[in-house]
Amino acid sequence: MITKGNDSATTNSISQKQLNKISKFLSFVLRHKPEAIDLTLDSQGWASVAELIEKGSSKITLTNNLIKQIVVTNDKQRFLLSEDGQRIRANQGHSIKVDLNLQPQEPPPLLYHGTATRFLNSIKQEGLKLGQRHHVHLSTDVTAAMAVGQRYGKPVILQVASGEMFQAEHEFFLSENGVWLTEHVPPRFITTAN
Repeated sequence: MITKGNDSATTNSISQKQLNKISKFLSFVLRHKPEAIDLTLDSQGWASVAELIEKGSSKITLTNNLIKQIVVTNDKQRFLLSEDGQRIRANQGHSIKVDLNLQPQEPPPLLYHGTATRFLNSIKQEGLKLGQRHHVHLSTDVTAAMAVGQRYGKPVILQVASGEMFQAEHEFFLSENGVWLTEHVPPRFITTAN
């Protein structure tokens, strides 16, 4: 367990395994279940860092510097701190209702989605759907898509003709951490990339 005290001493002595555990906890409460610790999120998904530290203390010990370290070093840039460092939110991936205030943007011509081969038949029939989240997540990077696909089983990379979708008036949004978001990808815009 992480101990309270001098923020820099706590942060320097923490292992990558502990950082991952804290990152998963932050994802859980900021993206899916803030009520698990009675945390209040505003309509745009922002939470008070002080409240997060206080209310999360029954589950995990957090400090301001530790939260900053997670935000800065998270390889997927899942979190964002406000300019004054007093608030935090997840960049995307919410299963709860939040308005990230993202504006529609023109995507690159091709984007990628990683999934498991066991889902291919359904995707060929119905396309990529929201599931429990607000958007379908797409990447400009095949490697990142592969990493996502591996979480669900034998991976497959799907290539999405996002430029054609945009021309057909489908909306795309770009999250703060570079993940492209859309509400649905119809099957006709999807091919297998690997």
